[in-house]
Amino acid sequence: MLKTRVITAILLVTGLLLTVFLASGQVWALLTLAISLFAVAEWANLIKLSRTQSFSYIAFAMLTGIFLLLITNTSLAPYQHIANLVLLGLSALFWILVAPLWLSQRKTCQNRFMMSVTGVLLIAATWIALVGLHQINPWLLLGVLATVSLADSAAYFAGKRFGRHKLAPNISPGKTWEGVLGALAAVTVYGGLLSFYQQLNPWLIPALWLLVAFSIMGDLVESLMKRQAGLKDSGQLLPGHGGILDRIDGFIPTLPMVLLFIDGLQFSGLNVHG
Repeated sequence: MLKTRVITAILLVTGLLLTVFLASGQVWALLTLAISLFAVAEWANLIKLSRTQSFSYIAFAMLTGIFLLLITNTSLAPYQHIANLVLLGLSALFWILVAPLWLSQRKTCQNRFMMSVTGVLLIAATWIALVGLHQINPWLLLGVLATVSLADSAAYFAGKRFGRHKLAPNISPGKTWEGVLGALAAVTVYGGLLSFYQQLNPWLIPALWLLVAFSIMGDLVESLMKRQAGLKDSGQLLPGHGGILDRIDGFIPTLPMVLLFIDGLQFSGLNVHG
């Protein structure tokens, strides 16, 4: 299983690097939209939509994404930007207010309509962040992806080696507090190296800690949904990793928050895109 997981990870990283740096903005947007639609399909499966409902759900998400792409360079572009900010803001509110309450109570939401809206909102915000951060700077996008991936890998190996105290045994028994500490230690070193060699503000390190916290929350929310749906993985598309949601659960909270923060700084008059 570990060998399969490593091989899949290598292929994913290679494909990511090639597309991040070689693909045009439009190609990147289309590729990430396609990946997002796979995630929407897995979300539909987790909340037990019927085949007809799932088809309609995916079609709605696809048409919405295509519409947003088509109006990018038209007179409707300012409204698109406002819609993007609204989606990013709603996503942030979910992870700051709703997700902690949901995880603490571990209640099952039986309202499929609300769960469907939540899924489209969170995945659409993630797609918007993937496109927006790539447009700002591919290295910025890669830095955020690397932070979450490094934290996830460090948590996995630290938990395997030192794990004794369960983080959320009723949601994800494999996760431990030792794994969390391993993730924080890894991103601290990573942030320290970036701050030193790139002459960045040392406040980057606490910001990375915050990203780790939200990435763990994203992982736990998806684990809770899988447990409530009676599924081990969100899908079988990625050998050794499960489905798309299993791979991007830590990115769903973090990417939109980073783009929202950057847009907030730009709105306040600070140029962070240069």
